[in-house]
Amino acid sequence: MSREQLLEMNRSLIAHGEAGTLEMTDGVMKVPASSYTDPELFEREKEKIFKRLPLMVAPSCELPEPGDYKAMDIAGVPLLLTRKRDGTVGAFLNMCSHRGNPVVEGTGNATRFTCGYHGWTFKNDGDLVGVASPKDFGPVDKAELCLKQFPVLERAGLIWATLDQNSTLSIEQYLCGYDELLAAFGFEDWILFDQRTLAGPNWKTAYDGYLDFYHLPVLHKDTFGADFFNRANYFAWGPHQRLANPSQFAQRTGSDEQLDLTKMPEDEWPIDALVQGVWTIFPHISIASFYGGGGRGAMISQLFPGENVGESYTTQYYVMEREPENDEQRQGAQDQFNFLEIVVRDEDYTTGKRQHDALMSGQMDHVLFGQNEGGGQAFHGWAAKLTNATDEELIEIFAAENAVAEAAE
Repeated sequence: MSREQLLEMNRSLIAHGEAGTLEMTDGVMKVPASSYTDPELFEREKEKIFKRLPLMVAPSCELPEPGDYKAMDIAGVPLLLTRKRDGTVGAFLNMCSHRGNPVVEGTGNATRFTCGYHGWTFKNDGDLVGVASPKDFGPVDKAELCLKQFPVLERAGLIWATLDQNSTLSIEQYLCGYDELLAAFGFEDWILFDQRTLAGPNWKTAYDGYLDFYHLPVLHKDTFGADFFNRANYFAWGPHQRLANPSQFAQRTGSDEQLDLTKMPEDEWPIDALVQGVWTIFPHISIASFYGGGGRGAMISQLFPGENVGESYTTQYYVMEREPENDEQRQGAQDQFNFLEIVVRDEDYTTGKRQHDALMSGQMDHVLFGQNEGGGQAFHGWAAKLTNATDEELIEIFAAENAVAEAAE
């Protein structure tokens, strides 16, 4: 079914490309400038979006082996991810059940974590196995003092977690079947080539750029090129989107050759043609395919809000279908990754910071999203809707989205 959906999307892109058209919204949308600048709204978004909705916290290839772990902070919540002995992933509150000190920092491989404050020890499945000086401390039930667990799901080579231990929103329901499409990338078998973290503007300002082809030949005229396409059609699964250029052409992996898909049988369309474009996972992930280093690659951008309304940070993961085979391929992959840093850091995020500073002047009431910017319109609609939804309404929203998706199949 997933391949048929990919084919159906590409048929639509080809038809629009041949006709010289694109799908447009009913009108121009106004978004209040305060949506980007209001510190109270920003704090509410952290609570209602980033601390309540499932988040893609790591690609599977970041934790490939049993014992691998990663500690991270998301909107003030300390999270610990581990690859357990049985190969499954655990997501835990990274706070010792004694006094709340984080039990580990950074990344590594370990079967146990010993808190650096008093020496309490936990297995990497969260179980408390050792209390320092137990006779002196007094009797405790270790089973009741394990690391607190968050809901977690590993699917399509990606790991999601919900930073609410009591959440009743199923991660599967939240994905609205989008994970089935993401599986087409094959990330389960890919490797992590490199990663880095960049500072950015307000999280919505930063995310707008991932949903916007309109700016590509203007802002990126000296990197991607002034003749780069600026049109996109949008496909949605609940709040998650894919945007792709309406065209009959696709670039052949590893070359500048353009494939005319109308001249090829559909069963010969390569996978990189079927997954071209940008795939976004609400509220903070962008996935875009690239080539460099002898094979298919992708940059997975993971965006989180910072401490203040005008700050965010993005971890860029460059993942590859296979390990580079020699120094030349390795350098090719590194060159591609370095190029993407320049594009995002020096062009997208530098512009976004200037934009945010200007909006903070209070001299503009609203910003505009045109009929050709459907992705941004949808994103801001979902951000407002989910920020204002109660926990009960959240369940109803995604139950309805899944019912619509099932009816369409």
